[in-house]
This record gives sequence, C-alpha cells and structure tokens, in this order.
Amino acid sequence: MAQEKINRVVLVGTGFVGSSYAFALMNQGIADELILIDANAEKALGDVMDLNHGKVFAPNPTAIRLGDYEDCKHADLVVICAGANQKKGETRLDLVSKNLKIFKEITESVMKSGFDGIFLVATNPVDILTYATWKYSGLPQEKVIGSGTILDTSRFRYLLGDYFKIAPNNVHAYIIGEHGDSELPVYSTADVGGIPVMKMIERNSTYKKEDLDEIFKNVRDAAYQIIERKGATYYGIAMGLVRITRAIFHNENCVLTVSARLDGQYGESDVYIGVPAVINRDGIREIVELDLSADEQSKFRRSAGVLKEILAPFWPGDAPA
Repeated sequence: MAQEKINRVVLVGTGFVGSSYAFALMNQGIADELILIDANAEKALGDVMDLNHGKVFAPNPTAIRLGDYEDCKHADLVVICAGANQKKGETRLDLVSKNLKIFKEITESVMKSGFDGIFLVATNPVDILTYATWKYSGLPQEKVIGSGTILDTSRFRYLLGDYFKIAPNNVHAYIIGEHGDSELPVYSTADVGGIPVMKMIERNSTYKKEDLDEIFKNVRDAAYQIIERKGATYYGIAMGLVRITRAIFHNENCVLTVSARLDGQYGESDVYIGVPAVINRDGIREIVELDLSADEQSKFRRSAGVLKEILAPFWPGDAPA
C-alpha cells in the first residue's frame, strides 16, 4: 500500500534537545507526522502522550507517535538529537569518540530501513557528527545537514540587536566556522537595518569597537554560561532546528548558517563546517561564499583545521574502522 504524501519527521533522541524540538515543531504546525525514537522507549512514549494531550491547542493536528527505525523508510527528514551530553567543564570536542559509536549504530539502522530523505544532525560536536552521518549513510552531501552555527548566529544577532537597540530580525550578521571555540564573527558583512556595523560605530560615539569583542565572547561562551546555570542548552537550538525544518518542508531557498560539506568553497574541502547555505526541499542547494576579510579568512582556515585534525584519526582512509 502506497504511503500518503505528507511531511513526515522521525526524531531520534528525546532528551532535552529532542523533546524541545518536538514541542516547538508541534507548536509551529510544520510537520504532518512526527515519530519519536529513543533508546528509552518508555521515556519517548511519555513524550508522545504529553504532546498529544496538548494537540487541541496546536495550530495543526500533527500526528505524533512512538516508532522504530523501520519508520524511517517513508520519512522526509530524520533529525538526530541522540548522544552523550556535554558535561560541565567539557568542550563539545571532548564528546567525539563517545558519540561516533552511537552515530554509527543510529545511521546504519536508519539506512537499513531504505531511508532516502534528509538527515538533520544536532548532537555535539555537530560538525564532526554531521560528517560522520554523511560517511556512514552514503547519502549525497546535500542531504546531510548539521545545525552548525545557526544558534551562534541567532545569539549574535540577538546581542548585536540588544547593543544597538534594534530588533534582532533587522540585524544581519553571521557566525561561521566550527560550532565551538574556534568559530568567528563576520563583521565585514554585518549590518543593522542595512547600515554596516562598523559604520554604526563610526557615526555614533556611544558605540565602541572594543564592545564588539565582548559581544562575540558572550556568543562563543554562551553554551558554557548556560550549562553552568541550568545544566544544558536546549530551547534555542530546538527552535533553530525547527527553522531548518520549515525551510526544507516549505522549499524556502532561505539562507541559514548550517554545517555543510565544503568542496573548494572558502578554500577548504572535505570538512563539514558552519557556513551560510541555501536550504530547500532538496537539502543544501548551494553554499553562500561571503567576501571575508583577510583576517576572517585566516580565522576560518584555522577553524577548519581544528575540525580536520579531530577527524583525521577516525577517517585516515575512506571510512572509519
């Protein structure tokens, strides 16, 4: 029997990020069906029940149920939020070896179903695990997307908006590179309501160039600050994942800073890293190459180098052992 053509999401991992994504997705009414998978099936079933009990208040009656990897066969999008959590004092990159093992098992289980949709990866270190998902799945690179620096960019726009007293959706600025300590702000193309950030500072003595360093520091270290206070970050990234989901299902061709595989862009290749990319129903349509300053290009190269160095022990050849 043919499957009905609907927007179907399978979510793997219903921890803090996964359950927040499910909640935000339901509240925005983007998916027609949402299937939850978790190693702890009872916990996932609890989420299914809880979400369904609020369905009457949602904009669209998303069908939400517990599932297994066989359900991935007819999914348009598989969102992976499973994996070991980042602990206090631990960097995202400390999680690599633990989460690679988990991802190999998840990706192979998804692909065994006959899945031919798009992967969206949120688990940290996201750039490394998106690369791993691409390798393990064998799917074309445009169909494997990481959340990348979408949240860092959102934090950046919020803090710049707060500084200049302008709504963040009128601030256009990107954080690119590794979703982690080597990421960088692109001030050379940043603008507030169409006015370049540097010109805003030149025109008004209230604003100081050195304040931008503090703004970026707060963007880069935000996860550590939040983990220190509440143990984990999940609301912001969940909303970022829903934004990517909407761009895919609505075929928006919008530009979002996701983790995408470079193939010569920015002078780098064979690495997944946070860059602006055009997202539509097919996944990543193309990567947007910003006109970086020499300093920004140097920092980006360094960030890509950090990721390649981490990948090297796991992918010395075509595939990990």
